[in-house]
Amino acid sequence: MLLTSVTSKGQITIPKTIRKQLGIRKGCKIQATVVGDHIELHLSNETPEPNTGFAMLKSSRVAVPADFDTASLLNNDRT
Repeated sequence: MLLTSVTSKGQITIPKTIRKQLGIRKGCKIQATVVGDHIELHLSNETPEPNTGFAMLKSSRVAVPADFDTASLLNNDRT
C-alpha cells in the first residue's frame, strides 16, 4: 500500500507506479465511490484524446496571411 496526502483543496496524488500500471494520464476521468469506511476509485471508460501538441504554441507576433507575398516588402522604387 502506498501512502499519499490530501492538499488543502482536497486533492490527492495517485502514485506514479499506480498511474503507470493502470494507464492513467492527464485528462482521464476517475469515479470516486464511498464504500463503507473507505473510498474506491474507478477508472472511467472514457479515454482522453492523445495530446498531439497541435496549436499549443502561441506567438506574440501578428499572424500573416498564407498568401502573403514577401517580395512586396522590397522597395519597388529602385531603378
